[in-house]
Amino acid sequence: MADQTQPWAERTVEVPPQSGVGVPTQRDAFRRGVAAVGQPRTPRTERFPAAEPADWSGGATPRRPLSWHLAQLRRGGEWSAVGGLFAFVCWGIWAISGRGNLTTPLLTFGLSLLTAVGLFALARLLGRLVLERQLGRVRRSARGAHLVTALFLAGVGVAYLQQTEWVVAAWNWVTGH
Repeated sequence: MADQTQPWAERTVEVPPQSGVGVPTQRDAFRRGVAAVGQPRTPRTERFPAAEPADWSGGATPRRPLSWHLAQLRRGGEWSAVGGLFAFVCWGIWAISGRGNLTTPLLTFGLSLLTAVGLFALARLLGRLVLERQLGRVRRSARGAHLVTALFLAGVGVAYLQQTEWVVAAWNWVTGH
């Protein structure tokens, strides 16, 4: 009888024959959760994986190439393009109706575009902090930031139109004010 204090000690277990012949097959020798005792150990031939450097961001996110990040920023860019085109057309109407030097209107439009770029960067940063870090989600596009930027640029375009006298007069005539 095996020693009960040593769980690895050999125990005798009778296995009833399954085929009815009484000869145990090779499959009968395998029992789930029971190690084969008395067989020589084979040395491990595979090497342990190298330790990865610690990821201080809190997750095990793999490094992605720059092309992946650029492709992610391009997704949703049509929103910003439409907003920018609308702001440009409205700026053009405002600048042409001023009939003066175009230096100040060019500077104004450049600052508006620079502000839109800053707003896009701020929206991406907030998305990273809220969606990725707090909620643990993976962002697959920049559609939200592009949509915020497009709404801002559409507002800029409307502001340019509100400063154009003949557009305001035409609007008042159409609406009956």
